[in-house]
Amino acid sequence: MAAVPTLLVLDADPLPRLGRLMGRVRVLHADEASLAARLPEADVLLVWDTTSHAVRAAWPGEGPRPRWVHTASAGVDHLLCPELVASDTVVTTARGLFDQPVAEYVAALVLAMAKDLPRTWDLQRRGEWRPRESRRVAGTRAVVVGSGPVGRAVARTLKALGVTAAVVGRVPRTGIHGPQDLDRLLARADWVVAAAPLTERTHGMFDLRRFGVMQPSARFVNVGRGRLVVEDALVHALTRRWIAGAALDVLATEPLPADSPLWHVPGLIVSPHMGGDTVGRRDELGEQFVELFERWAAGRTLRNVVDKQRGYVPGH
Repeated sequence: MAAVPTLLVLDADPLPRLGRLMGRVRVLHADEASLAARLPEADVLLVWDTTSHAVRAAWPGEGPRPRWVHTASAGVDHLLCPELVASDTVVTTARGLFDQPVAEYVAALVLAMAKDLPRTWDLQRRGEWRPRESRRVAGTRAVVVGSGPVGRAVARTLKALGVTAAVVGRVPRTGIHGPQDLDRLLARADWVVAAAPLTERTHGMFDLRRFGVMQPSARFVNVGRGRLVVEDALVHALTRRWIAGAALDVLATEPLPADSPLWHVPGLIVSPHMGGDTVGRRDELGEQFVELFERWAAGRTLRNVVDKQRGYVPGH
């Protein structure tokens, strides 16, 4: 290791606060256009711009590559490419910082849909007084697809509302159902929450057949990755009332274009990938990276290491 390691940051605004690392590392900055040229200089790459796919495009180029890549996100589908997967480079994530914020966001969406809040706000804007019945949340059933920290936090938070929550993971174990149980659970669920990582196995898993399995009274929430869902299939299910409603905080294309039909689908709530965005989040992400960097510099084992073949941090 060089006496002063070089840290390359794929920038986003505002830049990360590196605190006690300042003066101990050589910091370089890059955007999508300059990343490929700067990669060979770096010992460590911090992917601060987690909306960018620049790493996937730049990594296969010429020259040395960083020995460690950290992304300030829970997922890694935006940066993994065959060359990075095959390399000796260690990849880590911000796992652990998004669990409870996303779980609270899911709970807010569930309550909003159960209590018909979107319609209440619409009626208020129109000046219409229209009392109606809303749905009780306690006593309903949910299935959470994804048994990582986010999925488990979602299940715990829904249980606090009186919801019976079943969690489905890649491998069955105590308290976690396996994939073979998914269709049976979907057929009985009032709430279906997608919180899985995006892998070859999960890509497009919520398709016409899966939406057809759900109850007409069911509502679907995606806080995992946009491409878990076949969006045309979801639109079909909503417009034909196969299911009662849905909320998407993640989408296949982000930002969602202004002319996308998804903005206007009846019964669909669209939000701009903000479920994990809370006040102070960037400071927490920066502090987590600083702690990981100090472990790396000391030759200690890193936390949140991605199994690059699976596409996520083991333990889901």
